[in-house]
Amino acid sequence: MIKCVQRNAKPLRDALALHTTNVAMPTDTELEKLKKLEAVLEYCRYVSELLGGEKFVSCSAVLPALCRLSRVMEVTEDDTTYMIKFKGTFAADMEGRKEKTNITWLRVATALDPRFKDLKCLSKTDRAEEMKMERLAQPDNQVTPEPHTKKPTLMLAHESSSDEEEDSIEQCLEHYKAEPLIGMDDCPQEWWSTHEGAHGEMARLAHKYLATPVPS
Repeated sequence: MIKCVQRNAKPLRDALALHTTNVAMPTDTELEKLKKLEAVLEYCRYVSELLGGEKFVSCSAVLPALCRLSRVMEVTEDDTTYMIKFKGTFAADMEGRKEKTNITWLRVATALDPRFKDLKCLSKTDRAEEMKMERLAQPDNQVTPEPHTKKPTLMLAHESSSDEEEDSIEQCLEHYKAEPLIGMDDCPQEWWSTHEGAHGEMARLAHKYLATPVPS
């Protein structure tokens, strides 16, 4: 909407001048304010499209997107008073919404996405914790859609704590972490389908989490 008004400012002003109306054209000062707001809102538009898509993986993109938006909404020395107020209101609203967000599920999905598996959207502490194999294999029962009696398993057919199998699990994770990141335009589901033979049960788990739509 802002782009449309900016692009058609002159014809809009001319059209309003020909009619008796209470609709007022934004002043030059207001148009300048809109221009600065539009630069920030462009990130919001991109995130809305990214997370609202039905033909691509979106669940694992939530945390990277929120991380990016948080940085965009950080106040800088060059910000005017109205921009500071806007960013503060936006950031507070976004922070409040996180309370209703299934962070645990999103973290696992992000870790299993070869686009974001470096987890740069998380703090170093959370990053190290999330990339533990047992964390990927058994997220909190609260966030998995399966009954608590059916814990999702990664490399084990049944629960076992033998050193041999634990070593195998760690090797599997290291193998996955050693894989290069893929591009933002690449499909993580297609990547897992191609590499399914090399990563076994981990691919099955990835398909489950990455197929989850953001609204759910």
